Amino acid sequence: MGGFGGLFDLKRAGFLDPLLVATTDGVGTKLKIAIETGKHDTIGIDLVAMCVNDLVVQGAEPLFFLDYFATGHLTPDVGAQIVAGVARACKEAGCALIGGETAEMPGMYSEGDYDLAGFSVGAVERSAVLPRPDVGPNDVILGLASSGIHSNGYSLVRRIVERAGLAWDVEAPFAPGVHLGVALLEPTRLYVRSVLGVIRQTHAVKALAHITGGGITENLPRVLPQGTIA
Repeated sequence: MGGFGGLFDLKRAGFLDPLLVATTDGVGTKLKIAIETGKHDTIGIDLVAMCVNDLVVQGAEPLFFLDYFATGHLTPDVGAQIVAGVARACKEAGCALIGGETAEMPGMYSEGDYDLAGFSVGAVERSAVLPRPDVGPNDVILGLASSGIHSNGYSLVRRIVERAGLAWDVEAPFAPGVHLGVALLEPTRLYVRSVLGVIRQTHAVKALAHITGGGITENLPRVLPQGTIA
């Protein structure tokens, strides 16, 4: 048993005039595929990525992460797989996993079901917050490749799979030799180290958009000045 809260020494992080940035997110109905396939070892990576990727697009370095795992009945092996994924992703993102909550609530969830939520805090120097105000004409837009569908749109994906009469253990039509369920569970890419490196080394990045629900058409405008289109 740990304490009642996680502690983090902000001074040791080396910031001079920092702003804290907080994000929270979940994995959505991608969880249903993990549950139905019995593959739980990557879903924790998705949870962390959805949170820390929201931090980095504001120029923030992820500092720490906490998770919330709720289920009707705790199966130790499932919980261990999920937490291992969370820990692995936190290590890759360079942030500390300082705590979390496991809630066992009989009657609230169907047998085998669970839900996940994550919370992350990062910091950025006040002078380096993104987006910058000088986004404008002639700026170049670059797209970074995803690892797959990431963690949005899975209600539609599951509906398509169901209407097509496919099973999770058939070969994925877009990934030869890989089961459909495994291919769809490819974890969300963590952009933290690569993107922060470019921001700090080039000082040329003016804005970043995390393409989640709503796609490019709904997320790119969130970082553009009023009256600007792309």
